[in-house]
Parts: sequence; structure tokens; C-alpha cells
Amino acid sequence: MQKSRFGLIQLVPLAAVSLLCMLLAESPVLAGWGISPLTLAIVAGMLLGNTVFLRTPALLPQGIALSKTHLLRVGIMLYGFRLTLAQIAYVGWPALLVDAAIVAGTMMLALKLGRRFGLENKTAALVGAGSAVCGAAAVLAVQPVLKAQERDVGVAVATVVVFGTLAMFVYPLLAVWLLPNDASVAAWFAWGIYTGSTVHEVAQVAAAGAAVNPTVADVAVMTKMIRVMLLAPLIMALPFVMGDRSKQTSGGRLVMPWFVPAFLAMVAWNSWFPLPSEIHKAILTLDTLLLTTAMFALGLTTRWQAVRAAGIKPLLLAGVLALWLLAGGGALSYMVYLLLK
Repeated sequence: MQKSRFGLIQLVPLAAVSLLCMLLAESPVLAGWGISPLTLAIVAGMLLGNTVFLRTPALLPQGIALSKTHLLRVGIMLYGFRLTLAQIAYVGWPALLVDAAIVAGTMMLALKLGRRFGLENKTAALVGAGSAVCGAAAVLAVQPVLKAQERDVGVAVATVVVFGTLAMFVYPLLAVWLLPNDASVAAWFAWGIYTGSTVHEVAQVAAAGAAVNPTVADVAVMTKMIRVMLLAPLIMALPFVMGDRSKQTSGGRLVMPWFVPAFLAMVAWNSWFPLPSEIHKAILTLDTLLLTTAMFALGLTTRWQAVRAAGIKPLLLAGVLALWLLAGGGALSYMVYLLLK
């Protein structure tokens, strides 16, 4: 009981900094650049963890442990309240098929290239999940399943933040170059699917879509939400794909982290029994706070020396995956355009 009380008390300073990151992310400048609270939190955590509070883990051990375990998993569960089945209906089967192909293709490519580059399977899977689904949140979600080290998680988050930020600026420039102002509705729809199915973070998708036009922004965000839904089947499939079935089976039965079915249950609840808007908004704010606190705690325990020791290979892998998303996602989205026009 005493230990639990200390853990809750130690959450206060972590949550306070995370709340500040949330407030800063809502500023016009950072919001316009698509900088999410999660990105700010891990940057702040790494800066503080490697300078002023170099011994933070010794000072706030229970709070940091709670943040990276229980708070993270509850945050992933509550993330389901951001999604509805109506979003699938809005963009239809083209977005669902493109998302599924992107997620599966990115993960398979990540694991294959990871072996070629001499990376550990877990590191490659973390980078792949962040690139395939929803950036830093996906990396955090698959960490408990993979039992990956904090160093690898920090490296994976750093790589997807770098290339996700680049994509946020590249995609609008490509739209100006490839699409005329009087492009058809089908062309803008396909570009929205392209953006939502390949850009890393939700905030980055929203920024990249809004930089083109409202139609692209709406379709891109809906497509991205479907992509986030695919996080649940990805988590269930990962141990099988990586050839480690012992972590996924017990006594012949399928075993999965509790937050995976809980996440799907929240999606169903949000779809069929929507909550009043104020309550729904409060849940989303709480969810952002939980995930941001988990990211801040991760940053506090990520050391520059460990990141440097990982070398350039994870960054190279993330770069190749970003090129695959750019080219492969573009080809798939062009097929959607040909079908719709």
C-alpha cells in the first residue's frame, strides 16, 4: 500500500510536465507544424533525462514504472474512443484495403530489411510498427508484446518522428506538383487515402491534409483512423510473424495483452453507444494525458549513449520504409483513383 501511494505521488510531476506538453502542442505554431504532445513529451523527457535530471529514475522509480506500464495500457485502451465504425463507411473499402496492404507490407519489409541490416528482430519490429500504423503510439503499444528494451523503443520513436515530420512537409509539395487545382473529386479523395495510409502520426496526417484542401484533410484523417484500428490485429499477429509463438499461446489457447480486446471494445462502444460530447471530450483528453505521460517517462529513461550505440542502422531502416510508404502507398492510391474516376 505504501509503495502504491508513493507511485501515485510520483506521477504528479510527470503528469504536470505532460500537461504542459499538451498545452504547448495546442499553440498555433506547433499545431500548424503537426507537432503532437507525444513528440514534445519524448523530446522533453530525453532532454531532462540526459541533463538536469540525469538520476531521475532513482528519484521517481515507481512513478516512471507506472507511467510506462499501467498508464500506457489504459491509454491504448481509451484510444479506441477516437475511432468509430462509421469512419470505415465514410471512406469505404478502398481506404480499408490500402491501409491493410500498407500495414502488412511495411511490417514484412521492416522485418526482412532488419535482418539484412543486422538489426535485432525486436528493433526492426518497433521501427516497422511505428512506420506502419501510427508512429510513437504504435511503438509504445507493441513494446509490451515484444518485451523490447527501452533503448530500442527510444530509437524507434526517434526514427518515426524524424521521417513522419519530413513526410508532413513533402506530401503537400507533391500534391502541388502532381495535382492541378481543378483536379477531380476522385483525385482529391485518392490523395486523402494516400496521405492517411502512409504518413506516420495522426497530427502529421491532419497537418499534411489541411495543407492541401479540406476534402483531402477529411479523407486523410478518416483513413488514418482505420489504419489505427489495424493496430489490434498487428499486435496479435506479431509473435507469429516473428516466429515466437510461445509468447502468444498458452495451453493451446490464444493469449494476448488485455488492452487489445479492451481497445476493440472501446471502438465498439464508441460506435454503437456514443457518449455525450462533453464526456467523450474528457475521455480523449485523459487518454492524451496518459499516453503523453508514458512517452515522457520513456524519454526520461532513454540515454543518449544508448541511442548512439544503436548506430545508424535503425535510422536507415526507417528511411527505406519511408520511401516504401511514399512509393508503394502512392501506387496503391493511384489504383484507387483509376477505379473511382
